[in-house]
Amino acid sequence: MLEGIFVEGLIFAVMAMGILISYRILDIADLTCDGSVATGAAVAAMCITAGWSIPLAMLMAFLSGIICGLVTAAIHNHLHLPGLLAGILTMTMLYSVNLRILGNKANVPLVRVNTMYDWFRSGLSFLPPSAASLIGTLVIVLVIKVLFDLFFRTDLGVSIGALGGNEQVVISLGMNPSVLKYIGLGLSNGLIALSGGMLAQYQGFADANLGQGMVVQGLAAIMLGEFLFRTNRISLITLRVILGSIIYKGLMFLGRRYGYLVGITPNDFKLLTGLLVIISLIVASTRTKFAEGKARKDAVQRVMQGGKDA
Repeated sequence: MLEGIFVEGLIFAVMAMGILISYRILDIADLTCDGSVATGAAVAAMCITAGWSIPLAMLMAFLSGIICGLVTAAIHNHLHLPGLLAGILTMTMLYSVNLRILGNKANVPLVRVNTMYDWFRSGLSFLPPSAASLIGTLVIVLVIKVLFDLFFRTDLGVSIGALGGNEQVVISLGMNPSVLKYIGLGLSNGLIALSGGMLAQYQGFADANLGQGMVVQGLAAIMLGEFLFRTNRISLITLRVILGSIIYKGLMFLGRRYGYLVGITPNDFKLLTGLLVIISLIVASTRTKFAEGKARKDAVQRVMQGGKDA
């Protein structure tokens, strides 16, 4: 039970890291996630059922997500539509694309084929199956985290971060912001689709409706992590995302397990997730205003103290 919460949280953390790129680093409200996570699940499932190796299936899922992000970036860059509308268009189109990938079926089971989690259980057969799944998932997520951290320490990664902060700075440095948006949105949705491929294997099926509400859930996980500690270091930011994702899945588990005591049903979870994001925004805004007020007060006191000393 506890291992399942951590496994789902770790898988969800990969998707949250993808959302982190678009919403926090690029500062683009990208809704492609709701479609690309299902695309990754569909591509991975169809590749595995077709007899492809699991690493190759996961690579194809990652590449399919990159293509989704590139489509959104192309609509945003060349048609000059806001990122939000570009993401909505891609997400809408992806629903039909995902059904095509799944062979015009709503879902495809992975019960009779070997998945990544079967590998973990056979390779770590000396451990209970749930513990083996947890360790295998943790290793994969840590590898993704390290690669993510290293990328955003490179010149290219720093440039993508600067684009979200001030596009004019990037232009003044002679870099093309459109190219950086292609790279950023491609990488973002690649991670999201990779998460979808992992989730399909963990739950044993791929579903065309897998991505409904994933953007809001990812934002909730990111914001929960931001309450844990403040930092500007990319390694700690990604750690914060992972911890926030696990906490979010833990809260959802508690809601499913004990929600009946206060009249909460699974039908209320999307409402609760939205309220959680709203509360997080209110608390973050209040905390920022408090910090700014305290800084101004300290500055006035220093000025007054300097005047007395003079």
